[in-house]
Amino acid sequence: MTHRPGQLWVVATPIGHLDDLSLRAVEVLRRVAVIAAEDTRHSAPLLARIGSSAATVALHEHNEREQCERLVERMQAGADVALISDAGTPLISDPGFRLVRAARAAGLVVSPVPGACAAIAALSVAGLPSDRFVFEGFLPPKSSARRERLQALVAEPRTLIFYESSHRIEESIADLAAVFGPAREGVIARELTKRFETILAAPLGRLAERVATDADQRRGEFVVLVAGAQDEQADAVLAEGRRVFALLSSELPPARAAKLAAAITGAPRKSLYAPGGDAG
Repeated sequence: MTHRPGQLWVVATPIGHLDDLSLRAVEVLRRVAVIAAEDTRHSAPLLARIGSSAATVALHEHNEREQCERLVERMQAGADVALISDAGTPLISDPGFRLVRAARAAGLVVSPVPGACAAIAALSVAGLPSDRFVFEGFLPPKSSARRERLQALVAEPRTLIFYESSHRIEESIADLAAVFGPAREGVIARELTKRFETILAAPLGRLAERVATDADQRRGEFVVLVAGAQDEQADAVLAEGRRVFALLSSELPPARAAKLAAAITGAPRKSLYAPGGDAG
């Protein structure tokens, strides 16, 4: 494989099963001079397993700004750098955006080495429409902010994908059922590619009950998928948004009324009010 000096490689690593690391990823991680890892202690066993002797540096949300300049300088001096996260494809709810942007701004070559991604792995086995989907990452930790975010997605027709942690999965599924309705179809993909992999598909109300009553379903790492709104659901949300907008606009400026109506009902703000135009 030809290998250009001064290049950034964005390398996907396994989300669980170590054999999911591609042969190309192994080759790149063995050949680069530096590996920027989210947590060098977490990545050490994987790098030792494949025989990589590259120097490692930590790159996480608290030091990414400072590390970017140093890593770009090393690439400009001729060193190849690989970027990895703790698991899966870097930048997908993980650090790395600033480094990729800085490398590209400096005229450096940035190449992906594709592989595992929990969101895509879950979507591939969920049995929900996969031609159009929206990745929302992690929801806010507090219930009030989480419900506000979910309310804005009620009318979204595309399949929704979220990440969630073990200590918030019960609350998050309960909020999904409350905001989207207990009959909306959902999927919980837990511990993908690992020993205790579990994929549950059911209406959100039933999923909330299962998570609340089964402690095993509150352990591990989670991808949560929710079916998009059907046409009639989206129409109902839009109708309610317009009703609320009409009430609020009698007391508030149109732009403010539209923003509040969208937040309350989940209706698209642009469908309620467009600056310089009419609502409707």
